[in-house]
Amino acid sequence: MNILLPILVFIVAALYSSAGFGGASGYLIAMNFFDVPSNVMSSTALALNIFVSTISFTNYARAGYFRLRLLLPFLVASVPAAFIGATIKLSEQTYTTLLYVVLTYLAARMILFPTLTESADWKPREIPLRLALLAGAIIGLLSGMIGIGGGIFLSPLIILMQWGDSKQAAASAGGFIAINSVSGLIGRFANGTLAFGEFGFPLIVVGLLGALIGSQLGAIKFSSAGVRRSLGVILSIAVCAYWFKYF
Repeated sequence: MNILLPILVFIVAALYSSAGFGGASGYLIAMNFFDVPSNVMSSTALALNIFVSTISFTNYARAGYFRLRLLLPFLVASVPAAFIGATIKLSEQTYTTLLYVVLTYLAARMILFPTLTESADWKPREIPLRLALLAGAIIGLLSGMIGIGGGIFLSPLIILMQWGDSKQAAASAGGFIAINSVSGLIGRFANGTLAFGEFGFPLIVVGLLGALIGSQLGAIKFSSAGVRRSLGVILSIAVCAYWFKYF
């Protein structure tokens, strides 16, 4: 294994966990640069998500930012959808193209996403149950197909709809990612696409160490808005390099 890969995974885990995310999109980018097979990429990313997001969720919950209403409605539909999505087999080209289309969106979202919930007079809005179920199902299906936990979609949705502030969204994203990643991993096992190869387990250990550091800093010290913008720059560089090479 190239020594740069675990270093990148450590950095990604620390940065993403500081904003409440599991980091699957970052792990996928790192592993794709080193030509890791897609089934190993997605399986390893999901496993890393479980550990990293669980640690992130725990630290944000301990800091008092967890709200059950920002997690439970979305999970009802997302968990079975993630399982179904994980059983859908994609070709190597389709998987890579879909992955980078999603990552291109994420890069733009992290840089440009508004922070309306940070105003002094802001109050959270009520969450319509039907909309929460629909959003959870769509996020779960997509996350299962690509091998990401889905919290990176849920967090901006919560903030955009003004259902919670950035710290509360980070806590919800951590719990959402962990549970959906477990569902997706089970789906891959059931479908025979679960594989870690020689890369998986060492990267999980490295990611665990990064999450312990990053999530503690994010929950206590950092502003999640600043972390999101930093991640947006990192993702932008990666996806621009891919699309330049692809076209």
